[in-house]
Amino acid sequence: MSVKAFELVPAVERDLLMGDKARINIECIECCGKHLYMGTNDCFIHHFLLDEVASSTGTLKYSAQKLQQKYLGLKKPAAELRAASALKRLMVLCDGTLFLVDMETLETVPSLVGGGVKIRGVTAFSINENPVNCDPFCVELGVLSSKRRTVQIYTVHEDRMQLVKEVTTPEQPCTISLDGYFLCLALATQYIILNYKTGSSQDLFPYNSEERRPIVKRIAREEFLLAAPGGLGMFANAEGVSQRAPVNWSESVIGATVCFPYVVALDESFVTVHSMLDQQLKQTLSFRDGHILQDFEGKVILASTKAVYVLVPLPLERQIQDLLAGRRVEEALVLTEGAQRNIPKDKFQILHRRILQQAGFIQFGQLQFLEAKEHFRKGQLDVRELIALYPLLLPASSSFTRCHPPLHVFADLNHLAQGDQEKVLRCKKFLISYLREVRSTEVANGFRDDVDTALLKLYAEQDHDSLLDLVASDNACLLADSIPWLEKYHKYFALGLLYNYNGQDSAALQLWIRVVDGDLQDSTRSDLYEYIVDFLCSCSSVDLVWKYADWALQKDPPIGVHIFTKRPDIKAQSELNPDDVIVYLGKHSQALLLYLEHLVLEKKIQKEKFHTHLAVLYLERVLSLLSDSPTDEEQLARARERLRALLRESDLYRVQFLLGKMENCEQLLLERATLHGKLEEHDKALHILVHELKDFPSAEAFCTWASSCRDPAYQQRLFHLLLGVYLDGNQTAAGGGSADMKMAAVDLLNGHGEVFDAVRVLSVLPEGWSLQLLRPFLGRAVRASVHACRTAQITLGLSRSENLQLLHDRLKERKKPIFVSEKKGCHLCHNTFSDPNVVCLPGGVPVHTHCAAQRVRGSPIKKRLTNSSKHT
Repeated sequence: MSVKAFELVPAVERDLLMGDKARINIECIECCGKHLYMGTNDCFIHHFLLDEVASSTGTLKYSAQKLQQKYLGLKKPAAELRAASALKRLMVLCDGTLFLVDMETLETVPSLVGGGVKIRGVTAFSINENPVNCDPFCVELGVLSSKRRTVQIYTVHEDRMQLVKEVTTPEQPCTISLDGYFLCLALATQYIILNYKTGSSQDLFPYNSEERRPIVKRIAREEFLLAAPGGLGMFANAEGVSQRAPVNWSESVIGATVCFPYVVALDESFVTVHSMLDQQLKQTLSFRDGHILQDFEGKVILASTKAVYVLVPLPLERQIQDLLAGRRVEEALVLTEGAQRNIPKDKFQILHRRILQQAGFIQFGQLQFLEAKEHFRKGQLDVRELIALYPLLLPASSSFTRCHPPLHVFADLNHLAQGDQEKVLRCKKFLISYLREVRSTEVANGFRDDVDTALLKLYAEQDHDSLLDLVASDNACLLADSIPWLEKYHKYFALGLLYNYNGQDSAALQLWIRVVDGDLQDSTRSDLYEYIVDFLCSCSSVDLVWKYADWALQKDPPIGVHIFTKRPDIKAQSELNPDDVIVYLGKHSQALLLYLEHLVLEKKIQKEKFHTHLAVLYLERVLSLLSDSPTDEEQLARARERLRALLRESDLYRVQFLLGKMENCEQLLLERATLHGKLEEHDKALHILVHELKDFPSAEAFCTWASSCRDPAYQQRLFHLLLGVYLDGNQTAAGGGSADMKMAAVDLLNGHGEVFDAVRVLSVLPEGWSLQLLRPFLGRAVRASVHACRTAQITLGLSRSENLQLLHDRLKERKKPIFVSEKKGCHLCHNTFSDPNVVCLPGGVPVHTHCAAQRVRGSPIKKRLTNSSKHT
């Protein structure tokens, strides 16, 4: 999983350093800005000026100029150099002595009393990069002594070094690094962290300094990098806790540093680069004879014994783009997010969004749609970048241009799929799901028309079920682009819905009518005719209703009339006057009949002309069926039943007008009888039913119907009238009587005996009739009479009992004494009693006589008053 993160660039060549002296070796280095200092084995300090030079290819190079060199005059070479730029001093450790030299002249700094500023017996020292002293012209040092198990804390000034504190350690320390009050030490057998302010310490892990060279490197505030056993680079904070996973480097590591987000380590032959984010080895550089690796304010410098090199990090964006080019998406994202702390917030957000978008397109190209969608969402991708991959999906009027530099390498979807139609189909399904998610979010703000139009085209092409939902609901589809696309895929019903959404109802209806008539082919809805009728039902434009209702009525009158019968209560309803509709339906007889049934039978409109018109249409239908030859008895029966039902239930039609139309039709006697009943001409009606039709059950049913909702006396009178018709017919019939009439009369009495007055019936019955025939009637009459008598007796008894109880209560009230005194008051006027003349109200309440009289005069019911005497 390699990545090119650094380039090794020469800084000081061998010839420039040594000239013709082959035995000179580099022992230590220090870099401060452009100034490079080197200590060599011949006890010299060399001062170089490094300039960065950009080549024509854009790579970085260094040009070194030697300014001077200075002999230190000691027996051993310089072991360490550290610059204090604020003091313009260079701290030099040579032959166990730490002293100061001038950074410009390399002359040893004299003390105020004329001697050199020196600390003797020093094995190592380290600058506190997070000083606790607030003086900007003062540097804090941690110094290791060769004679005592101590760490000495010094403050270094321009002309002196002052001891501040001595800290005792458990073992002799060999390496030190400082951060604030914290000392990270490599002892002889272990690493520890010590707080010299509080005196607390924390053991980290064991380490044998005799086998391996210990490494202690401060990498951030209160965080250190340590060389652990087993070839591990361990991280530890001031509490002794490792918050990062270790990196696995070589066991022979000489030096290490951090150039975020990488850990750079040097061994005898190589420079290795590990990521702090995923701990993976990212790069290996061959570097022989290397023995120094240090970073100076972000500049990583390597040195062999003869030359100096700079490890130049490649720009972060280039590293990320290299990873993306290798389709290593996760590594690129980890690197991007890990570099957040080193990049300004605004710049990072822009970079991060672009990397996420690029990562999304890489995974899109690999058909990893879930991951791609997530990266598009987090990267706030302009969704048109994705739509533009699909030929012809963006509207022709869209002003979108692709991002530059491009986010991907694909020309279009065909280039991505390389002719694989299954890939094309999967990519289109993904785009459908993605557009459905983002169309109502902020992602589509400002170009909703592009998104919805693209979605419509995909739906139409893929014959997707959601096409109708899109065009019928809130959408921003562009008509100019949508019309040819929907026509291409024969989605005329959807196109009509889109017309309707855009307020072009007439265009929608014309298109749908052409589909129903077969001029256009669209199998979306098999019930499109019914849909058109429903559409006209709810259409608010009355002009459209009148315009297209005739087509619907000609196609299917029973369904077409729903335009008028199922129309909801909307604003235009008042403009569709029923009289106008009836006139309009004049040429559509079946539809007119259905519409009048709707007005009369369903809406219960109480208008004579509607009821009469419906009755006439029913009558004409019956007459038409009667005139047919042969007659369809089943249809005739249904038609006559509808006519009879209307004649019975309605009271609003013109009875005489209908009678006139039936006058010469002997086949409609039952209907004529009903009309006579409406005119209260019950004798004529019963004459027709009994003598002309001889339909005795219908005669009885007529009486029941005609007397419904009337008082019992009216009902009784009507049944007595029918009985009289039967009896008259029985007496006038040829042969001395009619058995049919007689049996009809007997059945009438036996079936409806409770309606008749038995005494009156007995007075009109012929004497020769057998009592056996009338046994049910007589039995019912006797039972009814006995029941009435006994009920009256019970009522009388209850009344007498109630009266007796009231008399008893009255006597009790009379015997009960009523007490009054001058201290008691009248319950009506509330004045006290002054004489014994009082009366008592029901309940035993005494009042003044005159108060009671006034109350009686003002009440509609006379009160019972009881005199009483005063008892003291």
